[in-house]
Amino acid sequence: MKAFHVTAFGPLESHGLAELPDPRPGPGELLIQVACCDVNFPDILVVEGRYQVKPPLPFIPGKAAAGTIVAVGEGVTDRQVGERVLAQVEYGAFTEQLVVKAALVQPIPEALSFEQATALGLVYQTAWFALTDRAGLQPGERVLVLGASGGVGMAALQLAKALGASQVLGGARGAEKLALARDLGADAVVDLAAEDLANSLRDQVRAVTDGAGVDAVIDPVGGAATQAALRALAWRGRLVVIGFAAGEIPTIKANYLLVKNIAVSGLQWSDYRDRDPAWMARAQEQIFAFAAAGQLDPHIAEVFPLAKAGTALARLRDGQAAGKILLRTGA
Repeated sequence: MKAFHVTAFGPLESHGLAELPDPRPGPGELLIQVACCDVNFPDILVVEGRYQVKPPLPFIPGKAAAGTIVAVGEGVTDRQVGERVLAQVEYGAFTEQLVVKAALVQPIPEALSFEQATALGLVYQTAWFALTDRAGLQPGERVLVLGASGGVGMAALQLAKALGASQVLGGARGAEKLALARDLGADAVVDLAAEDLANSLRDQVRAVTDGAGVDAVIDPVGGAATQAALRALAWRGRLVVIGFAAGEIPTIKANYLLVKNIAVSGLQWSDYRDRDPAWMARAQEQIFAFAAAGQLDPHIAEVFPLAKAGTALARLRDGQAAGKILLRTGA
């Protein structure tokens, strides 16, 4: 089989395809013929050796893939050869054939293509747990999504509306990304490139929420945007830290949380996958159901062949992606 193979941590451009032995599933595992893989920001950090979890070298990156089960390991009774499934793993998805624990796959509804199912994986899972578990979103509440034109931001915009938010605001930098946030479903947008962001973000939010502020902030951005978003929270508001796409980890003063009666929490989605795969499966089932009903659109921007995985990752790294980037194996 062919796979995007990393033999040493380093720049994206220094890696490429390799011919590797075909794998076989062990007990409790499945072998999937991969049709499509999902490209995500953490993949860049993993390949470059900057992620919090470093796989043992050599390894295959990639956290999600969709395809068809071609072999079933001993002890697996709830999956069968020929099923179309989405697999979500820590790494290993950028390949033609993937061995995965049976508990980490979900059946793909007939209404969805491999590409759609792949794009509805990691970022929608992340947004789901950020909104439902960490933010405790209730129907009728207002939500601000930072980085709204990115993968997690796009997913959070759409899921917040599907989950019953009364108003969803998209935060992004510049006219093009703000327009994309509107296209993706934002009821209103706020410009994260505005001067004096600490004050301007709060003022922009208040202007479109009748002065109320927002009940929840989903934050994959970090940096100055986090500090500014805290000031836009309503009483008992919650901000969920997902990542630091801006490149800066913010410092949050605890006294500000006390004075405003607000809360800040963090989310690392892989813990949900590893600690409670059944919970992850239930979340994915609902995400797929929303998509099949037309309530979610993963907005696939580009699809590259597996051989161009380095190029696809570089486009994401350089901020050139306006939506999801996928890899197709040709299977």
